[in-house]
Amino acid sequence: MILPVQDDNSRKSELVRVAAGLFRDRGFERTTVRDIGNAVGLQSGSLFYHFRTKEEILVAVMALGITSTTEQLRAALAAATSPREKVAALVNVHLHSLLGENQAALEVMLYEWRSVSPEQKPGLIVLRDRYEDLWQSALEEAVAAGLIRAEDPRLLRRMVLGSLQWSVQWYKRDGDLSVEQLAQQMLDILLPPPDGQ
Repeated sequence: MILPVQDDNSRKSELVRVAAGLFRDRGFERTTVRDIGNAVGLQSGSLFYHFRTKEEILVAVMALGITSTTEQLRAALAAATSPREKVAALVNVHLHSLLGENQAALEVMLYEWRSVSPEQKPGLIVLRDRYEDLWQSALEEAVAAGLIRAEDPRLLRRMVLGSLQWSVQWYKRDGDLSVEQLAQQMLDILLPPPDGQ
């Protein structure tokens, strides 16, 4: 079972965050343990005090990104009082996480999946499924309320998540849209404002 690294100031947490950026920028295969050690001021052998293998670091990066985003989404959904607010929470949390503090870890989760061994994938799949289940429930509620037309809410979830995830390829922080504005425009496409607005 995968235990995510706690979001604190520990050395292990720092290693995971630094590794996330390196894996995203250079790729998992091209990043060496020495690169990670140098970036945090440790001898490469000292990393093995915290992690047994480089793959274990990769799995910790992925687990941290998805777990943190899931916790944020749970809190946002708990505060939402209607299906419309729940859909807004889905889009806002996902974009803020993907284009904000969890960007590197989530990009690694998206693009380095092939680097995870079959033995490690089941634990990450459990974490991913927990997140997607939150999406699925909220979207099914929106479909049942008539806010979104979709014959297959599972396809709807895949389509919306895929669209949001692709934003890492084209979104520019110094561009015309803030993350908040981007989220609102995407919401307006997915979920037109209620009548009279």
